[in-house]
Amino acid sequence: MKTKTIISTLVLAVTLIFGPTAMAQSKMEKGTKMVGGAAMYPSKDIISNAVNSKDHTTLVAAVKAAELVETLQGDGPFTVFAPTNEAFDKLAKGTVETLLKPENKAKLQLVLTYHVLAGKFSGKDIVKAIKKGKGKATFKTVNGQMLTAIMDGKSLVLKDTAGNISMVTIADVSQSNGVIHVVDTVVLPGM
Repeated sequence: MKTKTIISTLVLAVTLIFGPTAMAQSKMEKGTKMVGGAAMYPSKDIISNAVNSKDHTTLVAAVKAAELVETLQGDGPFTVFAPTNEAFDKLAKGTVETLLKPENKAKLQLVLTYHVLAGKFSGKDIVKAIKKGKGKATFKTVNGQMLTAIMDGKSLVLKDTAGNISMVTIADVSQSNGVIHVVDTVVLPGM
């Protein structure tokens, strides 16, 4: 009798400890990716997912300051090249703070919309365009300027109008209104 009680207690303890984790994992949607320590659910829009990534707090703050939240929660579809906090840290000292000032909203919008394409372009779509373009593909961004995609070995790389390079570190993070590709450097439009 004592053995049955001990076994029952152990089963209950294991269920209480691991049950919530197992339940959470079983609820993970197909196609969900982890970005910045958070699950990015394909059923949620770009903003609803991005606000949970600890690697994208600067980007989220910038999107809010630029008043682009509603746009990126819209139907889309959009392809967003999402710079990490570390990518923003690579900019010259004071750049982010300056861009976040209300009087610089138009300039901030120009920078952020340079990271967005109208339409949903998977990594595979971009690579296909690069092959078709004999080593490079040029895309018109939402701000109207061109952004070039090339391959560096097996890595997908973006090249801005000034020739600065940004590598895609996590591709194909599906969203309900498009796709996110995480990038390691902020690309800058001609201003």
